[in-house]
Amino acid sequence: MSTRLDSADTSASSQSTPRTAWFALAVLMLPVLLIAIDNTVLAFALPSIAEDFRPSAATQLWIVDVYSLVLAALLVPMGSLGDRVGRRRLLLIGATGFAVVSAAAAFAPSAHALVGARALLGVFGAMLMPSTLSLIRNIFIQDSSRRLAIAIWASCFTAGSALGPIVGGVLLEHFHWGSVFLVAVPILLPLLVFAPKLVPESRDPNPGPLDMLSISLAFATMLPIVWAVKSAAHDGLSVTAGAAAALGVAAGVWFVRRQNRSRTPMLDMSLFTYGPFSSSVLANFLSIVGLIGFLFFISQHLQLVLGLSPLMAGLVTLPGALMSIAGGMGVVKLAKRFAPQTLIVAGLLLVSAGFGLILLFRHDLTIAAVIASFVILELGVGVSQTVSNDTIVASVPPAKAGAASAVSETAYELGAVVGTATLGTIFTAFYRANVVVPAQLSDQAAADATESIGGATAVAREVSPAVAERLLDSARTAFDSGIAPTAAIAAALTLTAAVLVARAFRGYDVGASPRDSQSTPQQS
Repeated sequence: MSTRLDSADTSASSQSTPRTAWFALAVLMLPVLLIAIDNTVLAFALPSIAEDFRPSAATQLWIVDVYSLVLAALLVPMGSLGDRVGRRRLLLIGATGFAVVSAAAAFAPSAHALVGARALLGVFGAMLMPSTLSLIRNIFIQDSSRRLAIAIWASCFTAGSALGPIVGGVLLEHFHWGSVFLVAVPILLPLLVFAPKLVPESRDPNPGPLDMLSISLAFATMLPIVWAVKSAAHDGLSVTAGAAAALGVAAGVWFVRRQNRSRTPMLDMSLFTYGPFSSSVLANFLSIVGLIGFLFFISQHLQLVLGLSPLMAGLVTLPGALMSIAGGMGVVKLAKRFAPQTLIVAGLLLVSAGFGLILLFRHDLTIAAVIASFVILELGVGVSQTVSNDTIVASVPPAKAGAASAVSETAYELGAVVGTATLGTIFTAFYRANVVVPAQLSDQAAADATESIGGATAVAREVSPAVAERLLDSARTAFDSGIAPTAAIAAALTLTAAVLVARAFRGYDVGASPRDSQSTPQQS
């Protein structure tokens, strides 16, 4: 018996000529673009949503976080499911559901209904995200073409992040906030039309039976742990949060033991003993914690403190997004000369330097200071994320690409949840501790103004100009009081990630990763 690619993956690659492979990549970029737009456009729509529904600070965080929470809980099961039923099939199911639920979210009648719609988007988003990266892993087999395709994938994600605020700004200046969700429909329709023709189907031909218990355990691990992080960050430590975390840990231990004992595990846990794989996952997680935390506060700082419109606030982030694309594409050539760990560490150090600039300019965080900080930060994200994602997906045989891709995406989404929950909560805590509410306000208005800077802005429109001016001055000063600790924590996290990556790669020849040492599925 000879070691070679399994029949399904050989079929997938043979169906794609070099030209059609790149056309297939273009189609696969559509859901990536959508998810990136969806992530950032909501942050810029949040002030309008807060003004319309006046939700509590906790509900605002749920509107942002519930999507990532559900997504993170389901990514590994969905990645494994795609390996079994077909990655393209799962992609098309997810795209259809995402478009339908996005349309429903646009007309949500309340903040709680919007939270529910966002949760459903997380379910269908979990079908989209690992499918795109795993399909790329199977279409592009050679290292050089795969690395370029992943760089384009990461750049498209960054481009969507940049387009989100701009598209959202245009829509929010002319239409209701619900219009930002309708963007999903025209983006996903071409995917549904062209993917069956251009994207070859691929699956693991020997996946073993569908393990519903493992799927349940993966969900039972992620959901309570992420909820516990959110709850503890917002309300402090409690018995409920502790019990949820304990439940998640217990389910996680059971999940790991079940995978180690299974002949056909849903997720090969031995991958985490491979230093480059595990440290790349950790690098993704920690860098995204800082980046999403940054976007959470900077979108509100630009609009509610500096007074920019949603469109202008989005344009402020554009230079940084373009620099991230340049970094992601440029690192493909650098990867021929430098070791992966060198490039990942360099990217993480740039991210940390970006937060350092925010810390330096914390007392005068002007538009120019935001642009300069974001340019350096996003350059580092583009470099580190491209190389770390390539390391993750290259660590497994193509037949197992779905589960590995899901691990990468789980790190991203878990980072988004933790970043918003912890760093966002730090801002909320500093805001509440420092805001001074004028005595002329009613009890309800005072409660709304104390809850968040968005609430204070809404209250200011309903009181006299003199009271409004005092309230807004206090609210803006209180909000910006959280800049220093948040930037310091984010910088420390990315520096920690850089140290861990440098140490974890020692002694490994990444060119001889587990995909070379482990036997890929064999045929007679």
